[in-house]
Formats: sequence, C-alpha cells, structure tokens
Amino acid sequence: MDSLLRLLMGPWTTQILWVLSSQGPLRFGVLKREVTGVSSKVLTDRLRMLEAASVIYRDYKPTVPPAVTYGLTTRGEELHQVLDTLNEISLRWDKEEQAARADEDAASPSAAA
Repeated sequence: MDSLLRLLMGPWTTQILWVLSSQGPLRFGVLKREVTGVSSKVLTDRLRMLEAASVIYRDYKPTVPPAVTYGLTTRGEELHQVLDTLNEISLRWDKEEQAARADEDAASPSAAA
C-alpha cells in the first residue's frame, strides 16, 4: 500500500487521475486546461511518472501538430471507485465547512447589529 500511496501523493497526481477518470481520454492541452493551475512541465512530469507506473497510457499519433492523448489503463481504472469515494467525502466536508461558517457568521455579534 505504501508504494501506491506514494504514487498518488505526488503533486497534482490525484487531480490528473480524477480528470481522466471522470472525463475519459484527453489530449494534453485539454488535460492542462482541466487541471487548473498546473504548469506544462509539472503535468508532463506527472504524466510520465504515471505512464511508467502503468496507470495511464499515452497514445501518440504523428500528425501535424502531433496528437497525444492520455487515458487510464486497466490499472488506472481500478482507482475509479477510490477517486469517486474521495470526491464524495470532499464534497460532504466542503458542505459541512460552509454550514459551520454560516452558523458562525449568524452567531457573531456583528451579524446581530
């Protein structure tokens, strides 16, 4: 389990996997737009690492310009349920935090004034 968690803990890794899991295979430019804030260099590094771990595949077509598409391998697809569960937890926690902030704002003395 340790090696899998180390793989997933890398910067942007879970976001890249989530986008590919939820949207299917994507070209590099689309993937970069969907993973908001990641640099091209970091995205390239993460994709190479995930490809080396056989979690994603890279499909290269020698067109002009070259068409490179990334998608999940069978190994990567195994993470789909885990990513869905993490997304559900994340959304629930966000909703709980928003409700707690709203309660704090309503209870603050400045809100009563």
